[in-house]
Amino acid sequence: MLGGTFDPIHYAHLAIAEHAREELDLASVAFLPAATPPHKRDMPVTAAEHRVAMVQLAIADNPWFRLSRLELDRPGPSYLVETLERLATERGEGGEHVFILSAEALAEMPRWRDPARILELSTVAVVPRRGYPVPSRAWLQEHFPGQKDRLVFLKGPELGHSASEIRRLVGEGRSIRYLVPPDVEAYIHRHGLYRRGQEGSRSAGGRDRSDEVELGRGRDDEGWTTRSTARAASADQ
Repeated sequence: MLGGTFDPIHYAHLAIAEHAREELDLASVAFLPAATPPHKRDMPVTAAEHRVAMVQLAIADNPWFRLSRLELDRPGPSYLVETLERLATERGEGGEHVFILSAEALAEMPRWRDPARILELSTVAVVPRRGYPVPSRAWLQEHFPGQKDRLVFLKGPELGHSASEIRRLVGEGRSIRYLVPPDVEAYIHRHGLYRRGQEGSRSAGGRDRSDEVELGRGRDDEGWTTRSTARAASADQ
């Protein structure tokens, strides 16, 4: 799964998900919009209905992508460890979960809720992010002692897209063409999202007044999917 605020979803999210799906031979990738991001409770987040609609538009043409409302349909903050615990309970021993996140998010993961348990419940697939080098073995051992084999590092694509940058461009009346899918761009403009003076469409940490876990979410942007076989390099390589 690939989780996040998706405010808005953009081409980097899609490219990362497709690369991980192919590299790790994943059966599918679920896009998991967060309800109440723990690290963004006091920051404005676009209403869930808009974020869900944009994800649906963005993934519509990929048969291996799907939307999950798992975190939207439960109350409270979106913590990855709680999501994984719920999945483990519901699915039992069938299938291994893979959580996809960026190198930027990995740097924040030690501050997430119970990272050791996250690694017990899932394999973490780390995708590159421009400006964030792969951490050293010493760093991995310090922050994830005895668990570095639960991290899988993928090669490319190194993209620098940022949802905050896209929101800024829209607010300034500038083009976001080639940053988001055309249907997402049209939706943003049709509903007047991210325009200056339209803050009413975004609320502070709520759920519909409404409401990440991101590709760095405690920043919590988080992700999971079910894996069959993996061909990627491990943290030891």
